[in-house]
Amino acid sequence: MILKYTFIGLVFLIGLFTNAAGQQTGLPYQDKTLDTDTRINDLIGRMTLEEKVGQLSTLLGWEMYDNSGDLATYSEVLEKAVRERHIGSLWATLRADPWTQKTLANGLDPEQAAHATNAIQEFVINHTRLGIPLILAEEAPHGHMAIGATVFPTSIGQSSTWNPELIREMAKVIAKETRLQGGHIGYGPVLDLAREPRWSRVEETYGEDPYLNSRMGIAMVTGFQGSDLMSGENVASTLKHFAAYGVPEGGHNGFGLSVGLRELHQSYFPPFRAAILAGAKSIMTSYNSIDGIPSTANPYLFRKVLREDWGFKGFVVSDLGSISGLRGSHRVAGSGEEAASLAIRAGVDADLGGNGFDRNLIAAVKKGWVGSAMLDEAVANVLRLKFEMGLFENPFVDPEKAKREVRKPEHVQLARQVAQASITLLKNEGNLLPLNKDIRKVAVIGPNAHNIYNQLGDYTAPQPESNVVTVLEGLQQKLGVDRVEYVKGVAIRDTTEQDIEAAVAAARAAEVAVVVLGGSSARDFSIQHEDTGAARVSQSENEIVSDMESGEGYDRMSLDLMGHQLKLLQAIQATGTPVVLVLIKGRPLLLNWPAGHIPSILEAWYPGQEGGNAIADVLFGDYNPAGRLPVSVPLSVGQLPVYYNYKVPSKHDYVEASAEPLYAFGHGLSYTTFDYQDLQVEVKGNAQDPAVSVQFTVTNSGQMEGDEVVQLYIRDLVSSTVSPVKQLVRFERASIPVGESKIFSFILGKEDLQLMDMEMNWVVEPGDFELMVGASSRDIRLKEKFELR
Repeated sequence: MILKYTFIGLVFLIGLFTNAAGQQTGLPYQDKTLDTDTRINDLIGRMTLEEKVGQLSTLLGWEMYDNSGDLATYSEVLEKAVRERHIGSLWATLRADPWTQKTLANGLDPEQAAHATNAIQEFVINHTRLGIPLILAEEAPHGHMAIGATVFPTSIGQSSTWNPELIREMAKVIAKETRLQGGHIGYGPVLDLAREPRWSRVEETYGEDPYLNSRMGIAMVTGFQGSDLMSGENVASTLKHFAAYGVPEGGHNGFGLSVGLRELHQSYFPPFRAAILAGAKSIMTSYNSIDGIPSTANPYLFRKVLREDWGFKGFVVSDLGSISGLRGSHRVAGSGEEAASLAIRAGVDADLGGNGFDRNLIAAVKKGWVGSAMLDEAVANVLRLKFEMGLFENPFVDPEKAKREVRKPEHVQLARQVAQASITLLKNEGNLLPLNKDIRKVAVIGPNAHNIYNQLGDYTAPQPESNVVTVLEGLQQKLGVDRVEYVKGVAIRDTTEQDIEAAVAAARAAEVAVVVLGGSSARDFSIQHEDTGAARVSQSENEIVSDMESGEGYDRMSLDLMGHQLKLLQAIQATGTPVVLVLIKGRPLLLNWPAGHIPSILEAWYPGQEGGNAIADVLFGDYNPAGRLPVSVPLSVGQLPVYYNYKVPSKHDYVEASAEPLYAFGHGLSYTTFDYQDLQVEVKGNAQDPAVSVQFTVTNSGQMEGDEVVQLYIRDLVSSTVSPVKQLVRFERASIPVGESKIFSFILGKEDLQLMDMEMNWVVEPGDFELMVGASSRDIRLKEKFELR
């Protein structure tokens, strides 16, 4: 099959004749020896207005294949879209979930997926005038969102590893599994700061801090894209969502916010800038507005900051339906043509969904609202990636290779490693953990102990049960089935589903109770969806109550454990049996009662398909936990927003309680202990060209080898504009054997010490700084002041 496709591609590209579709061959844009800009300019010069606009349309892809026969092929929907709309891209062709209505029964496995994408490309290349291949964009934040792919922890768990190199290796695997099936773009990473835990999409982020987000973003981009986009195993990265999408008013997904320009530049822009400088090829607009301007219509974001200031050379894609939203939800445009004009003039190159540009942009060009040069610029930005990926020369993939290498054992093992590294020990009173493997009986209780989809998070394809190891199964594999008793007890949300008495009986008969609570982003086929794919919350009394309380569209008013989960936990605790609480969820929840009454608490977020094995490894000491919180855990929603690097002055307590979070950013315990000593700070240069050398020693003073995550924070003691109480500037995760020491060394430069002054210039100001070294933002072990002259 692949020989057939490759042969067709070569004949089309280098043959010296006109084929059945009337295509001329041997043209400059078909000559791979020419530079990319020459090829782009030649191709654009041959295109009609309709063909140009078509290249900017990214249609929903799951309707474009037909797998009703023996071999997956293109559908009539694709034929019509190509013939009438000259489309240039597809999105989520291989996506499977309740929104797309693609299941294990009617979706595509990796081999079928490769056949389908090959057939789609073959039709487009051979049945269009210019034979331009499609770009296929796929969702890939924690694994390719396609049947049969490896499922890793969601992004909030990935950042809990505080290990960018491990995340880069994970991203390489996700890219390979996507590319082998015919995908070219991976949507991700999401670089929004999560400073609003009521917001439904916290799980998709790397947390609340710009520096941690930047490091994770760079890891994902370089892992996705590698050094050669023509490798056949790499994909382009699309950054999401520009900008400041993660802090909507009231936690409402897509709502506007009012934030100062200086705060945008100092907090919200840096992760995106870091990823752009790392080479990201694409970036997505956000649904929200900033100070009254919708992001999709904001030229300051895309023309000034992105292209002029940062030198971005890729393309900007709208979020799904956000161009139409300029007219519908934001009401800043009176017609579709006006909305299309606003978006392209703002610097939006591609239309995700295909209904924002299309005939509206054609009409706007004909009316003179959009100039031909501006249209050609957008088309060039999209075509550039097609040439850089070598799609004109090799648009096809090998189905046999996809079958062989997607979700192979090494990938599953890496999913377990990432899950292990992400698990965070929040509390371990009396060293209850790790548990002894000689334990006679363990009770495993709770709604997330044995539910595969509650463990996987949003943007996950359907899974065969054999692909996912739950907490129950992980413990059974560790101890044997006979020593583990399971009782669900309650549901996540449904208060009519409960069997607390059976759970209490199981706890009383056990030596320890492992209670697995939290939340769920698991969509089911009873959930309704918005046009954007977000889940729609329903208040209907007759509707079935799903577990879903997180995931896109499921914003929260409170952060309490829902349903009767707390009631269950309290009943188990009252038995007197030692309790370990394991949390599987997508956002910070209020843990005040558990923190005061439960001896050991593990945070697992959504740990992916190997989560059960990883949690069992940590519970029994086969893996010493070293995850750290990438977000603060509040005491109350009344504290919100609560994040560690707020601006001075320092907060004072409330009448009712402390202003401090329950668990601080960077917090995480270990089964061993670490001592910090011998901090040395040396300042070289001056404020114009600073170099601050930092060195200190960490010793494993406990009884077990383990990883420590050292964290370096800076405070500018006197600044011309208000600065944070502290700001993370470096971190490193390293394994230290028992009784041994490791010297950590860092050098801080201009970007670590700068601020934006009153005139909106980035400057490093002379004066005094305080350096803080610790195990979390609250657990500072060493301090030293230094002066920049």
